[in-house]
Amino acid sequence: MEPLRVQVKWGKEKFDNVLVQLDKSPTLFKAQLFSLTGVRPERQKIVWRGKSLGNDSWDGFALKPGCQLLLLGSTGDLPGAPVKKTVFVEDMTPAQVIKAKDLLTGIKNLGNTCYLSATLQCLATVPELIKGFKKFLISPSLELNGNRLLMVILAEHFKAMQCGEHEFTTPVVLVEFLCKSFPQFATKDDQGRYQQQDANELWLLLLRLASELLPPAYKTTDGSEKSYVSAYLTGEFFITMHSTESNETETDTEEFVQLSCFLTGEVKHLINGLRAKMTEEVTKRSATLERDVVFERKHAISRLPKYLTVQMVRFFYKEKDKVNAKILKDVKFPIELDVYELCTDELKAKLQPARQMIDDIEEKKKTQQEANAATSNNDDGEVLPTSFEDDVGSNNSGRYTLQAVLTHKGRSSNLGHYVAWVRGKRERQWLKCDDHVVSVVTEEEILRLSGGGDWHCAYVLLYGPKVVRRDKSTAQPSS
Repeated sequence: MEPLRVQVKWGKEKFDNVLVQLDKSPTLFKAQLFSLTGVRPERQKIVWRGKSLGNDSWDGFALKPGCQLLLLGSTGDLPGAPVKKTVFVEDMTPAQVIKAKDLLTGIKNLGNTCYLSATLQCLATVPELIKGFKKFLISPSLELNGNRLLMVILAEHFKAMQCGEHEFTTPVVLVEFLCKSFPQFATKDDQGRYQQQDANELWLLLLRLASELLPPAYKTTDGSEKSYVSAYLTGEFFITMHSTESNETETDTEEFVQLSCFLTGEVKHLINGLRAKMTEEVTKRSATLERDVVFERKHAISRLPKYLTVQMVRFFYKEKDKVNAKILKDVKFPIELDVYELCTDELKAKLQPARQMIDDIEEKKKTQQEANAATSNNDDGEVLPTSFEDDVGSNNSGRYTLQAVLTHKGRSSNLGHYVAWVRGKRERQWLKCDDHVVSVVTEEEILRLSGGGDWHCAYVLLYGPKVVRRDKSTAQPSS
């Protein structure tokens, strides 16, 4: 039976395009409403045309696409205080506090599911990716085969996270379908509880599914379709392989969704780790000598994505203990990252105009601030383009600003605790998303996530484009 979409009205709220599968138990639908509203299934009463939905069957519910169901039931919170003209923070509900302070919606931990919470909270900072999930939900001919149902549930969860009406969401259905679709996330301990999982493994999986299943972001000039992931989160290497022994040279290109920073002994800063990875030696068969020889393999970035992801390679398999052991090494990372030196000469030339414009604007602002002995915000100024005109979703300067950090606390990727730290809506505001608990932190606390002990250690870094505004004063040419 084909699934359909309906409207659900709950108090003053209305949820559109909610998925209903009439060939499945109503408990699945109730679990989905639980993730959207926080009303537990046993407290729900779902009414349609005067009939109440049970838990065992859809008898009497001849639903049609677009029809409206009524949901009755509360989350169990205590009744709110009488309405007052002035509402103090201590009198607000958690959801009201989140909205008032520009915080984010948390995600309930269902037992070792913090790897999922942290990954979603970081990916939710990429607006173009969220736009892709929204388009996916309203696709006119949405076939729910293969992994599409999982993506629908994920899209619904992102939608609930973005609405700003809840203190936290509860990913009951999402976890259930993730574990069914990908059994590697369904492993359990001796007590039958879900085990912790590698957050970066989930990160890469979700990007792969999004690339395959979300509608295209746009069409290129040659008519080919570009996915949101390939446009905004995927870069490209130009690879040169040369053997001095056989005097052979080969070239190739390779896409990447993450750069890797290996935490070797001499690496103390992120850019050093990235630089070290760009050159390596490999042994392969020489067509000329017809035997194995050593080739030097050099990487240079030929395309930069708008959003650049870096994995701090902190885990390695420890055969003795049969665990993914953790490297606690302290490796500093910057709030602003410049990867110009990692690019091909051709890309460096293309990056120069935007870089020069940024330098000019920032120098003028610095001069004006020093002359006025005061700083001013230029939030009303024109935002400089961050992508090349002929490559939507690229980065045109090589400069990035940190917008999310996924951290791990513990000694193994399959143990411990994951947390998301994301840039807030307010200037210089950072938020610590510890599952359902979201709190404000400082930029200094973000920089202390570099490792070196049993504290939260940066595992995945997500950089967005460096945004520079040009106000009227900085737009004037230099005399």
